Amino acid sequence: MTEAEWLAATDPMPMLDFLSGKASERKLRLFAVGCCRHIWHLFTDERSRKAVEVAERFADGAARKRQCQAAHRAAITVAWVAEYETFDCHSHAAAMAAGFPLNASEVAEGVEQWGAGTGDDVMKAKATHTRFLHCVIGNPFRPVALDPSWLTSTVLALAECIYTERAFDRLPILADALQDAGCENEDILNHCRQPSVHMRGCWAVDLLLGHA
Repeated sequence: MTEAEWLAATDPMPMLDFLSGKASERKLRLFAVGCCRHIWHLFTDERSRKAVEVAERFADGAARKRQCQAAHRAAITVAWVAEYETFDCHSHAAAMAAGFPLNASEVAEGVEQWGAGTGDDVMKAKATHTRFLHCVIGNPFRPVALDPSWLTSTVLALAECIYTERAFDRLPILADALQDAGCENEDILNHCRQPSVHMRGCWAVDLLLGHA
């Protein structure tokens, strides 16, 4: 995959293939969590929601692997609806978000199929997931180097708040604080001001907080 292909992508699968061995497990699991949170209203069984929540905590080091595995086992049973003998693809995606080894492509594909009444539904879901990857990974061909002078108390406090509270509406404020700290990097400033999908694992916030 080239840089131009990455930036113009509308399908997350080639992007995920490209990231194999390059992106951290944490980044990919947060991407999987973000895919599931996008269809949160469809998870009517608490076991599915718990799998996603535990997977997110595990990615942040706040849950143990055995807890993640237990949540996965509990959630995988939800995917099979015995009464109708059908397979629930989005509940399966929730379970797989907590799975080992993580298969982010399988999670994204399961989420994409939940409302696949038409081909347009799938294309819209794929487009959303590419935006998720652009948010979490950024541009892997031109990674932004952190300048320690940007890390003022205001910048760090804002970044921490945005991450812990999922307060992504404050990203433009973070961009202003970065500029006040002397940051002139257009990639990070434009990303923070971009009216697009942002999620936990956002590369700009992770860069400032030292998350890999």
